[in-house]
Amino acid sequence: TMDKVYIDKTAHVDSRSQIGEGTRVWINAQVRENVVIGKNCSISKDVYIDKNVSIGDNCKIQNGVSIYDGVTIESDVFIGPNVTFTNDKLPRAFNTDWKISKTKICNGASVGANSTLVCGIVIGEYAMVAAGSVVTKDVEPYSLVMGNPARHRYFVDKDGRRVNNEEK
Repeated sequence: TMDKVYIDKTAHVDSRSQIGEGTRVWINAQVRENVVIGKNCSISKDVYIDKNVSIGDNCKIQNGVSIYDGVTIESDVFIGPNVTFTNDKLPRAFNTDWKISKTKICNGASVGANSTLVCGIVIGEYAMVAAGSVVTKDVEPYSLVMGNPARHRYFVDKDGRRVNNEEK
């Protein structure tokens, strides 16, 4: 039902991709082949979505985000401006035989602006990654992590509010 989808005239969406009803794809966004994007998402200005990426319903992908092959984003996820995903554990320009390392962002999670997510990790449901963090390992559900490397600070509830006074 691409007739119930808004695609800005400057965006490029490959015809082999599927976009759910109510989703908006904004200025200069690119959606490559075999991408699946759910309902009621916002794909903001200058977003790049590589081939085979899957994004659930009700997601907000903010300006300047690049989401690479091997990334799965479940529903109700917030990805802040200029978040960087990776998909190669051992990047070398001359390696022609590299393998994709998968990354999964679970339901309800939020990733703050300018964070970097090293591939091969899972961000648990309703977890929060503070702005500017470098995430190098899995983040447990309902955990707020921050820093470089990102470390657990405390647990949050479904709304992102701190649930106790524990601090690590």
